[in-house]
Amino acid sequence: MSIRFERANSEIQRCIADIIQNKMNDPRISPLLYISEVNVTPDFRYCKVKVALDSEDTQELEEVIKVLEKSEGFIKRELAGMVRMPYMPKLQFVIDKGTMATVRINEILKTLDIPKEEDEENE
Repeated sequence: MSIRFERANSEIQRCIADIIQNKMNDPRISPLLYISEVNVTPDFRYCKVKVALDSEDTQELEEVIKVLEKSEGFIKRELAGMVRMPYMPKLQFVIDKGTMATVRINEILKTLDIPKEEDEENE
């Protein structure tokens, strides 16, 4: 991927996160929501936005995705004021399953009862 697209992805990610956290006043959007990755197509027509939540509740995340899809017009309008691009891409919000798996693994690790190792010096 070229530097141009990497810069575009990171700037769009930063701006969308700012819009969702600071400009949207929807109580259905959790403050634990974050944008994990953004991928814009080479022609700047489409943009896939991966969304993750710091909980295991997939039903809540699916509801948040629906809210974001309905708010796409507002997000695009705000994004147009923040980022200068050849085209304002159509936003597609998807669940980031990799982050969901990481959260699940961390929860499992917290529940394990692993005895602490003794210092090697005591042996």
